[in-house]
Amino acid sequence: MAKRDFYEVLGVDRNADADALKKAYRKLAIQYHPDRQQGKSEAEKKEAEEKFKEAAEAYDVLSDPDKRARYDQLGPDAYDQMGGGGFSGGGMSMEDIFRQFGDLFGGFGGFGGFGGFGDAGQTVNHGTNLRVRVKVNLQEVAKGTEKKIKIPRLVSCQSCRGTGAKNGTALETCSNCRGSGVEVRIRRTILGQMQTQSACSVCGGSGKRIKERCPDCGGKGLIKREEVVNISIPAGVREGMMLNMRGKGNDAPGGGVPGDLQIVIEEQRDEQLIRDEQDLIYNLMIDFPTAALGGKVEIPTVDGRARVTIEPGTQPGKVLRLRGKGLPSVNGYGKGDLLVNVMVYVPENLSSAEKKTIESLRQSQAFTPSQSTKERIFSRLRHMFD
Repeated sequence: MAKRDFYEVLGVDRNADADALKKAYRKLAIQYHPDRQQGKSEAEKKEAEEKFKEAAEAYDVLSDPDKRARYDQLGPDAYDQMGGGGFSGGGMSMEDIFRQFGDLFGGFGGFGGFGGFGDAGQTVNHGTNLRVRVKVNLQEVAKGTEKKIKIPRLVSCQSCRGTGAKNGTALETCSNCRGSGVEVRIRRTILGQMQTQSACSVCGGSGKRIKERCPDCGGKGLIKREEVVNISIPAGVREGMMLNMRGKGNDAPGGGVPGDLQIVIEEQRDEQLIRDEQDLIYNLMIDFPTAALGGKVEIPTVDGRARVTIEPGTQPGKVLRLRGKGLPSVNGYGKGDLLVNVMVYVPENLSSAEKKTIESLRQSQAFTPSQSTKERIFSRLRHMFD
């Protein structure tokens, strides 16, 4: 199912500033907050929960300049397909949303309105994300590619099964939360007095404490291990674009949702072709006889080499356009063109015989540019700088 446009979700235009985004999100969060859903049916509560999460996701992306620029470039569907959405990889609970954005509302909390988010068993640990840079050349950008990389990541310790306790069993009830896994506070907010609930600061929400640490992981529940990851890079990516592989980051301590692997694209410079968005540019230098008499020349493309025709009387600065020989859009909407910028080489070192030959042509009418020719060439140059 296609996602709604984030600007539409928040009800703002595409030029909305940070204050407008915050105001719009704050309004929706108050409207769909759990404590505003008391007395409603389960279906209505579920719908409010989804709208609350949808608004939070929209604000999470649009309030971050980097995420917003990437979202504007890709659009809703492609952004989500490439792992850009879903709070950096999905699995974000209501508690996570309150923890991340609660300061906008004076400490929103109290998750009971959505049916037991405050239960200790609902606390979900999240592993940290990993970020790597992957180099791609122009040919790989044109066609997409598969790459294998080796990354060091934190994985659950097999000896203690990720608990951090010796033999996976030496746990005791946390004295701070008395095994509930949560800490409860009463706070005053714009909606009145509210009960806020968060994971226990001592046990991290598990309700248990380690009595005797695992000797293999030192009680952390995680060990470092190198793994080979297969990365699928779609055609049309560009420098600085970030792909997201959900669940390929570090494991969560004590079990839970693994983090994500974020792949930052590093585009290698091509020696012959210059990239301009989806178009490619090639600077072709031809000799004077070919410019005057015409001929065939070979030029490089991302698919190999192609032969193009130089028409007789070709002037310096003429641009030949090879349609569809550029790069594909990362959204899959068409391909760019290959623009061949033609330059004419003027000899720098001439023999005496060559100078006499050229001198004999100086007075020829054919070697004197006409007014129409000059106007045509200079009008093209003026157009380039307009």
